Amino acid sequence: MKHARYTHRGPVPQDVIEAVEFTLPPPAEGQVLVEVTAAPINPSDVLTLTGQYGSLPPLPAVGGNEGVGRVAELGPGVAGLKPGQCVLLPVGSGTWTTHMLADAKALVPLPDGADHLQLSMLTVNPPTARLLLSDFADLQPGDWVVQNAANSAVGGYVVQLAKARGLRTVNVVRRDDARAAVAEAGGDVVLVDGDDLVARVREATGGATIALAIDAVGGMATERLAQSLAPGGTVVNYGAMGGEACLVSPASLIFRDIRLRGFWLSRWYKSADPKMRADLFRELSGMIASGRLRAQIQATYGIDAIREAVAEAASGKRSGKIVITPNA
Repeated sequence: MKHARYTHRGPVPQDVIEAVEFTLPPPAEGQVLVEVTAAPINPSDVLTLTGQYGSLPPLPAVGGNEGVGRVAELGPGVAGLKPGQCVLLPVGSGTWTTHMLADAKALVPLPDGADHLQLSMLTVNPPTARLLLSDFADLQPGDWVVQNAANSAVGGYVVQLAKARGLRTVNVVRRDDARAAVAEAGGDVVLVDGDDLVARVREATGGATIALAIDAVGGMATERLAQSLAPGGTVVNYGAMGGEACLVSPASLIFRDIRLRGFWLSRWYKSADPKMRADLFRELSGMIASGRLRAQIQATYGIDAIREAVAEAASGKRSGKIVITPNA
């Protein structure tokens, strides 16, 4: 057994983590031993290693916030699970590991036969995209949504989930070579960010009323989204890829009644009741299992290559997700 462990945090994320051997006892009453099959590296994981994320686990810690595995062994008193069954791992449980012990009640059974690489990303990016589209504006088929960082993992899920609901998307990226992939994924309009973005959004949509903007960049990119909205519209920020605070002008806030909201999935998980979480996982896992929802994967790495995997995940020009496959 090996896991990716870190005892301190620092500015270079790959320098603080390493694969080390460990042992586990047999599963106790109500526990399950799980063999981890896939666990992605998210931006939040990188920020956790550098100490810049909003919630940091005590040290030492094992990296990884989400993933999937197969039931390897059942402890006494466990019912409803069977060896070999695919399960969703608990959020924040240190998933960059070959094996883990988990409470049976915390494991979510997943569809058999589905792609474990795709299922491993179920608990962070798909719920974020789904809730961004559903919880901040009353959107109807045919409505437009504008988002930046459209070539990110969340951006890709927004495009797919919006299309499934009959919504249309204006997708903003920060470099020209990112446009093609977003268009191929189903983005209705793909634009490169810039000072004249508002005019180009208006032209591309025929001056449509846009009620919702999704922002992951911050800085003046937030204001450009705000100016693209109809009066009374909402900008929802869920990230700061540009490294700057969100900027929204008094003209947008006061004269056009634009609202700026924040979204953090961790807070939603804390406030949502178990049924809400289960319903969301059921909806999204079904779409993933059927192939209607998927993310681009750039590369997979074994647990022994965790430093190389984190370095690639932290680089700025990826075309897909980096996924750890600890037992490959």
